[in-house]
Amino acid sequence: MKIGDKVRFLSEVGGGIVAGFQGKNIVLVEDEDGFQVPMRITEVVVVGDENYDTRHVVEAKATSVKAALAANEEEEESEPADKPITFKAKPEERQGGDKLSVFLAFVPMNVKELMQTRFETYLVNDSNYYLRYTYLTAEGTAWQIRAEGEIEPNTKEFIEEFGREDLNEFEHCCIQFLAYKRDKHFLLKPPVNADVRMDPVKFYKLHAFRENPFFEQPSLIYTLIENDIQKVKL
Repeated sequence: MKIGDKVRFLSEVGGGIVAGFQGKNIVLVEDEDGFQVPMRITEVVVVGDENYDTRHVVEAKATSVKAALAANEEEEESEPADKPITFKAKPEERQGGDKLSVFLAFVPMNVKELMQTRFETYLVNDSNYYLRYTYLTAEGTAWQIRAEGEIEPNTKEFIEEFGREDLNEFEHCCIQFLAYKRDKHFLLKPPVNADVRMDPVKFYKLHAFRENPFFEQPSLIYTLIENDIQKVKL
């Protein structure tokens, strides 16, 4: 597998073009909207223009797992100087992306079975800025960091997976982030503290999950800041 290969996901619908790698286990897949999605190498397979039936996907996944394990063993046995250099392309900027737009998204893993499905949390960075973020939840007056890190421009970051039994933990959450650019001058943006109070009942209502430009399936999306205008504040 190399940069430029066309791949598809094995455990979910979708795919795209290999844009780079993070370490030896994560591949960055750029979808048709230009978002780079981090996936485990074992969860993607290189494809051509032909159609794949279920049997072929199972065989391809097994082959991909064996290849990844073999590559890991070879890397561990090799000297550091012998390891290949992984090239990572710089994120591309888009017109209109110099105004911050950031969203908190909850995506059902199976929207057709909304009453039983689990959910995934994403932070969507729809701007030309890098974001250094922390994602926190509150229990009374005490706060807990659930995730922290950096999101590249015009990408989305997977935060965590959860079930309905965890909904009470997300009723009050906060996303803090700083925006900046690398290797170039940029307009300074103020730090953002976005306070989100969620209604767990929405996770039981199909109409709360709507079509959107970031995910293939309907999602519950909270706007933290849009076109530099903060929607929720502390």
